[in-house]
Amino acid sequence: MKTHTRIHTREKPFKCDICDEWFSQSGNLKTHMRIHTGEKPFKCDICDERFSESGSLKKHMRIHTGEKPFKCDICDERFSQGGNLKKHMRIHTGEKPFKCDICNERFSQSGNLKTHMRIHTGEKPFKCDICHLRLSASGSLKKHMRIHTGEKPFKCNMCDQGFSQSGNLISHMRIHTGEKPFKCDICDELFGESGRLKRHIRIHTGEKPFKCDICDERFSESGSLKTHMRIHTGEKPFKCDVCHERLSHSASLKRHMRIHTGEKPFTCDICDKQFSQSGSLKMHMRVHTGEKPFKCEVCDKLFCGSGSLKTHIRIHTGEKPYKCEICDVRFTNSSNLKKHSWIHAVEKPFKC
Repeated sequence: MKTHTRIHTREKPFKCDICDEWFSQSGNLKTHMRIHTGEKPFKCDICDERFSESGSLKKHMRIHTGEKPFKCDICDERFSQGGNLKKHMRIHTGEKPFKCDICNERFSQSGNLKTHMRIHTGEKPFKCDICHLRLSASGSLKKHMRIHTGEKPFKCNMCDQGFSQSGNLISHMRIHTGEKPFKCDICDELFGESGRLKRHIRIHTGEKPFKCDICDERFSESGSLKTHMRIHTGEKPFKCDVCHERLSHSASLKRHMRIHTGEKPFTCDICDKQFSQSGSLKMHMRVHTGEKPFKCEVCDKLFCGSGSLKTHIRIHTGEKPYKCEICDVRFTNSSNLKKHSWIHAVEKPFKC
C-alpha cells in the first residue's frame, strides 16, 4: 500500500548516487544500477544472450517461441511486444504524436522523426562500403546496396519480372491490372504512378523546375534536361549497329534504324503513301489540305515546309552554302549541287 501510494504522491525516495536519477521503488533502483555496472544476470538458455532485466529476457524468449500475445482488435494482427502493438494502432487511429519542431511535419513513430530530422541537419550516418555514398537512413542504404548486388527480391507473379524495391513492384502490377489510382484534378486524366501525375500537373501549371546551367533553358522533367545537356556536351550515347552512326537520343536512333529496315509506319489516309517519320507525313498532308503555314517575310510567298522556306530565303540573302569541291561553284540548295556534280562525273546516268 505504501509503495502504491507513491504513484499518487509521485514520491521517489530512492536515488542513484551516480546519475542522480530518482525512483519510487528500491527494486527499480536496483535494476537501474545495472546500467552503470553492466551486470546482466538473466541469460537466455537457447542463444546465451544476457539481459539486465527479467522482463527483457521474457520478451526476448518470444523470438524463439514465436509467441505473440498482443493482438490488434481491428485487423487481428499479432505482436510479440505491447510497444509494437501500440505503434501499430496508430495506423488505424491516424495518431501522429511525434512532431518536427522545424517544419511541423508529424510522424507516428519516434524513429521516423529521428530519420526525418536528418533532412534538416544534413546528417548521413550510413555509408556504402563499395561506392562510399552516404545516406541518411539504414533502409535507404539497404535499398542502395541492391544496385551493387543486383538483387531483385520483389518478383511479379504474372510475368516473373524482378524489382529491387517493393514500390516498383506495386507500380508495375498496375500494368497487368490496368489500375490507375492517381487522377489529375484539372483534366481528370488517370495515371498508374504518382510520379507521372506530378510530372503531368506541370503541363497545367507551366512549372519548369529543371534549369540548364549553361543556357538557362528550363524543363518540366529531369530527363528532358539530361537529354538537352547533350547539345552542350556533344555526347551521343546511342549507336547504330548497322552503320555505326552515333545519335544523342534513343528516339533519333529508332527513327534512324528505319533507313536500314525500310520500315514506314506512317500512312496517308488519303493516298496511302507511306513515310518513315511522323513529321514527313504531317508535311505531306499539306499537299492534300493546301495548307502553307510558313511565310516569307520579304515577299510574302507561302510554303508548306520550314525547309522549303529556309531554302527560299537564300534567294533574298544571296547565301549559297553548298559548294562544288571540284570547281568551287556554289548553290543555294543541296539538290542543285547534286545535279551540278554530274557535269564532272564520268558516268552519265540519263539516256535518250
